Amino acid sequence: MTRELFRDDAYRRACEATVQDSGADGLVLDQTVFYPLGGGQPGDTGWIRWGTDSAVRIVNTVHDDAGGIVHMVEPGVPCPAAGETVRAEIDWERRYAHMRMHTCLHLIGAVLPHPVTGGNISAERSRLDLDMPAGADKDAITAAVNQLISADRPVRAYWVDEAELDARPELVRTLSVSPPRGAGDVRLLEIPGVDLQPCGGTHVRSTGEIGPIQVTRIQKKGRQNRRVYVVFA
Repeated sequence: MTRELFRDDAYRRACEATVQDSGADGLVLDQTVFYPLGGGQPGDTGWIRWGTDSAVRIVNTVHDDAGGIVHMVEPGVPCPAAGETVRAEIDWERRYAHMRMHTCLHLIGAVLPHPVTGGNISAERSRLDLDMPAGADKDAITAAVNQLISADRPVRAYWVDEAELDARPELVRTLSVSPPRGAGDVRLLEIPGVDLQPCGGTHVRSTGEIGPIQVTRIQKKGRQNRRVYVVFA
């Protein structure tokens, strides 16, 4: 198992770690600041450095089947061996854009309180899919979300046991993906008075960090399914 340092501190940009496995697919470390692909949020990119001046570019980060996190590298590049001490550094500008976008999607979901059928985050444009009828106005959504952003509301994450989540099934808004089970605890993301739901992604500390946004399009993807696209303004 890889210790997931980003869960408790999304702003941590680097860490020291020990290589547990080094193979053709990439590196598994004992701990990492790299977020792995999941929940609509891309895996982090960045660098692994070791020795005096050795470094390898991380092109993606994913989970493996054993509970580890694989820091993927380009084929054929030299990598540190198992047991080597390394420094893991994320591409912070890209990650921070993902954090801002991810929190923004929670605000869109609060303004449009419909079941979530999907979503995707990128540094340039993101989307949230909702099971809702026609009639949503993108300019009205933009104004409502920007009002929540400018209010600079706090954002916090904390853990509850699975039994508490079972007692409050209304917190789970995603229809396509259920919160991970089996570990005993589930991570909640809360924007007090605005949103509360399970989420394992990385987020900003307050909504003001998102900055102004613009809903650019609402696309029909089914009888009731609507895809809401958003960019930074």
